[in-house]
Amino acid sequence: MVGASSLQPRLLSSFVGDRLVQSRQPLAQLFHYNPGRKHVSMQLSRTFSGLTNLLFNRRNNLDEVPDGKRKCLRPGKLSPRRPVPNHIKRPPYVKTRMAPGIASGPEVHDLKGIEHMRASGRLAAQVLNYAGTLVKPGITTDEIDEVVHQMIIDNGAYPSPLGYGGFPKSVCTSVNECICHGIPDSRPLQDGDIINIDVTVYLNGYHGDTSATFFCGDVSEEARNLVKVTKESLDKAISICAPGVEFKKIGKTIHDHADKFGYGVVRQFVGHGVGRVFHADPVVLHFRNNDGGRMVLNQTFTIEPMLTVGSINPVMWDDDWTVVTEDGSLSAQFEHTILITEDGAEILTQCEA
Repeated sequence: MVGASSLQPRLLSSFVGDRLVQSRQPLAQLFHYNPGRKHVSMQLSRTFSGLTNLLFNRRNNLDEVPDGKRKCLRPGKLSPRRPVPNHIKRPPYVKTRMAPGIASGPEVHDLKGIEHMRASGRLAAQVLNYAGTLVKPGITTDEIDEVVHQMIIDNGAYPSPLGYGGFPKSVCTSVNECICHGIPDSRPLQDGDIINIDVTVYLNGYHGDTSATFFCGDVSEEARNLVKVTKESLDKAISICAPGVEFKKIGKTIHDHADKFGYGVVRQFVGHGVGRVFHADPVVLHFRNNDGGRMVLNQTFTIEPMLTVGSINPVMWDDDWTVVTEDGSLSAQFEHTILITEDGAEILTQCEA
């Protein structure tokens, strides 16, 4: 378990509602921590008045981004929650509607577990790849969610985001300045948008987690370059992974590559162990750091860097999920689930050629 001393002064968690954020408030006032338990959990309700203002700035009232070429995102309308057949196995957190936080201990697997991870990763990759083919001007992110949801349940899996801490949809769709955790809604994609689609499936008791950023129509050179470099930073980080390698080398590799092109690296959102639980140790930082920990054989975790053209400061919408850049500048993200092998790392969420 990550001890309180190593967390200060950050609040730590992952995905929607699980965040790494700056705070001066003592951790003991914000978290229940029991060394004999498997989770760090927040004392305060997500709906507690003022809590999200403590964790994040609220968005400012920008109508257009600084370059004046596009309007800032605004929330659309949400469709009703989509049903999942009763025979499909659900993750434990769905019943509680609580975000469980990061479970202590790494996800290290035996041969059977590795095969389950390969299966869930393969399905997540296939769903993401198909979702990417839907991206075109005029389609709504809710329509993308509908297709993703159906494809996942048709394959006997559960869409992991649905019901995680009350998240209302089956996929995250983060457009333009949205850093992560965008909720699919009625907004149509526009020519020139970029969109990150983040897919996680729960298949046979194991999660596979992946995301990619796609182009919608005729995209600017600025956006294309950002997306290209973000993908390169993930690839470079994966290439250095192997048993015994320090996790902090991931952050250095990503940060060094981003610096070459003048891009910012978002610090508040992290990679994580993944497998039988959605989020587990280790916390994988994407920026230069001195955190300890080394990779071990048969371990699975995600690497998911988020790079920005401008500000790296996150601003949260009133929905308590959607996070955008403070200045409205573009953000891109790529993510893979990887398995540490004897001679390096195997990407589990990569479509087979």
